Order: sequence, then C-alpha cells, then structure tokens
Amino acid sequence: MAEQSIESSGQDLPAEGLVIGEEEVIKIVDMHKWYGQFHVLKNINLTVHKGERIVICGPSGSGKSTLIRCINRLEEHQRGQIMVEGTELTGDLKHIELIRREVGMVFQHFNLFPHLTVMENLALAPIWVKKMPRRDAEEVAMTYLKRVKIPEQAKKFPGQLSGGQQQRVAIARSLCMNPKIMLFDEPTSALDPEMIKEVLDVMIELAKTGMTMLVVTHEMGFAKTVANRVIFMDEGEIIEENEPEEFFNNAQHDRTKLFLSQILAH
Repeated sequence: MAEQSIESSGQDLPAEGLVIGEEEVIKIVDMHKWYGQFHVLKNINLTVHKGERIVICGPSGSGKSTLIRCINRLEEHQRGQIMVEGTELTGDLKHIELIRREVGMVFQHFNLFPHLTVMENLALAPIWVKKMPRRDAEEVAMTYLKRVKIPEQAKKFPGQLSGGQQQRVAIARSLCMNPKIMLFDEPTSALDPEMIKEVLDVMIELAKTGMTMLVVTHEMGFAKTVANRVIFMDEGEIIEENEPEEFFNNAQHDRTKLFLSQILAH
C-alpha cells in the first residue's frame, strides 16, 4: 500500500538533489562482527559519498540493523575499520562522541521520553550536548517540527500522538543536532499501514535537501524513489549492490531474486 502511494505520487527527486559529492563520509573496510560464536557480519566493505542515499534490504537476521548500528558505535565491531567523516571508530570515547555529533539515528521504535513534551524531547540534546540556550534550542526544534509538518504538536506528550507523528518527532529530534549523516533502522516497520506514507514522505523531503542517508527498510517503493544505491544483505554479507533500476530489474544473484520475488509480491 505504501509502495503504491509513493510510486504514484510523482515525488521524484529533482536533478540537483541527485548530485553526489566525491567526499567519502563513511568508509568500512573488511569489517567483521561476532555475537559470541555467531558471526553476524562478515567481510563488510562499503564506501558512502556525501549526499548518497543508500537503502539496505534483506531478510530478517541478515545483519542490516547491526551494520548501521556499528556506524555510530551502538554496536562494536571486532575486526576491520570504520571511518566516519575522517574519524576512525574505535573504543576511544572522544572519537565516539565526535562521530555521534555528526550522525543522527532514527530507530524502529521512537525512543522518545514519555514524560517530556515534544518540544522538550527535541530541545534536550541541543541544550545538554551543544550547550545551546533554551530559547535558541526551542527555535531550532520548532524549525524542524515545521519541516516534518507537525508544529502544532509541540506542547503535547508523545503518548498523545499517533505512531506516525511520534516517528516524525523522532526524525525532527535527530535533525536538531544538525547531523551530516542520517541512519534509519526500519523506521516504518512498527507503524500501522496508513501511517507509513506520512513518515516516508518526510524522509523523501529530507533526501531532497542532499542529506546523506542510510536506510534499512522493506519499503521498496521508497528505495525506487529515493535511493542512489540499493544494497542486499543475507547471512551477514553484502550479496549485491546496484543503482535501483538495475537492482530491481536485473538482479544478478539467486538470493537477491528470491528476496525480491517474495517482497514485491506483497
């Protein structure tokens, strides 16, 4: 349903939104991760350029979410190298803090503080992390609430909002830190079908600004509309990657073909 609504909405990105810079903002080299004996990520090599919009798809348990969680050190990798904006991700807390200031993340579940209003949720990090005066932080928060089209919800608590509205608040909260890269971990999978489009529309608008985005999602309509590149993962490995038209119309690997035949049939 959401796929049809996006593909029929004519929201193709403008030509200027498709320009990708030469600057490498993420570089992952021979990265591996284990959970105990379970080898969850294997030999991951990935370079992301400024302004790229990458959709990562694959079956459940393929390592998609773990991969993007490694990019801001929510998960620790055991071998290989991850560079973000020229800084290597190691156990060094200063490096982790530096990278998290540059990388925003939106989760499957909204992770909003239920006891704080929408405005307070958004202003919290700019006040505490960037030492921004409250008035300035609230101005920034309102700017992004307007961008995600829910400024009238500023004084409400998360529990008073729909799931789609809460996810838009979560996106706005990440944008308040002015990140250079946005990571989305299945941002619509916890939503009712009628709420999916409103969140995807916000993400499409964000893509038009030239934001570098990595999105783990099963929303293939979104991938066709927004992505510069689609990556397919299975059993902890990157199996195939290509620009969307080739990926969907001319998949090379049997595992990719099987996945697409199953997901596009729904």
